[in-house]
Order: sequence, then C-alpha cells, then structure tokens
Amino acid sequence: MIKSLIKSTLQELRCLRLRQVGVKIGSPRHLSAGIDCRPGYGAAGRGDINIGDGAWLEQGVVLHAFGGTIRLGRDVFLGPYAVVYGHGGVEIGDACLISMHCRILSSNHTIAPFGTDMRSQPDVLLHTKIGRDVWLGAGVTILGGVKLGEGCIIGAGSVVTKDIPPGAIAFGSPAMIKDFRDRSPQPV
Repeated sequence: MIKSLIKSTLQELRCLRLRQVGVKIGSPRHLSAGIDCRPGYGAAGRGDINIGDGAWLEQGVVLHAFGGTIRLGRDVFLGPYAVVYGHGGVEIGDACLISMHCRILSSNHTIAPFGTDMRSQPDVLLHTKIGRDVWLGAGVTILGGVKLGEGCIIGAGSVVTKDIPPGAIAFGSPAMIKDFRDRSPQPV
C-alpha cells in the first residue's frame, strides 16, 4: 500500500513538473525519472509539447520542441533515451512503440558554401509524421520530413531518409522496404 502511494505521488509530481514547463499532458500510464521536456522558442514563438493519455515515457527521454511542436498520441511508448526534436513539427500517432535510443528529427541545416561555417546556417524545418501503431526498433533514426504510414515496422539501427507506406517492414541504412505486414502474427 505505501509503495503504491509513493509511486502514485512520484507520478503526480513528474506530471506537475512537466506542466510547469508548459507541457500539455493527459493521464500518462508511466513517467520515469529524468525526462527532459523543453518547449523552447522559435521564430513563431513558444514551442508546444502535447503528450496524450496513456503515454509511457522511460528514463532519459528527451522532448525538445525548439519553438516547434511535438505531439504524442494516446498510448505511445518512448523507450529509454529516445530523443524527439520538434523544430519543424513532429507527430507520433496512437499506440506507437518507440524503442530505446531512437532519434526523431524535424529539421536539417542549410548547406553553406565552402569556407562558411556550417554552424552559422539556419535550420530548414521539415515536418515529420509517424502514423498509428508504428514500431521503431532500438536505435532507429528518422530524418526530418519523413512520413511513416500506419503499422510500419522499422528494424533496429535503421536510418529512415524517405517516406515508408502503411504496413511496410523496412530496415537498413538507408532503410529499404523488405516486406509488408499482412496483419497476422508471425514467428520471429
């Protein structure tokens, strides 16, 4: 009973801390310690981070909007040390499974002429959208501007540089479509 009360109190304190920095959060299922959420400011003003009901965020999750938007749907799981940068806007659909050490980006840098510092170049904002029921294996990188269709599976360690259609199974660097889900369970 006391252990349950302590766990519940910690959960409420973590929710309160996120709300205090401007995160809109429903009723999460689990919030671990060490979650780093920063709406930030951009050309359009203050950023927006919205976390749907039933979310499960593990230790070390980073959600930095940098003045853009990050929207997590209902029942989204973000594994340990997953990173989402929302400069150009990121949407993650309901019931997604984002494994540990994944990176989801929504911008890139302008390519400067040789002799001009790259760091001084402005960001190119690229909206990234992940459909419902998508599974990203451990260490996947989704580059800015990519759209993943509903039900995609992206293999561990993949780098996704182009849109992936619904139900596709893709892996590699760059990720290539290898198969499509037929919606029946498959042995692994």
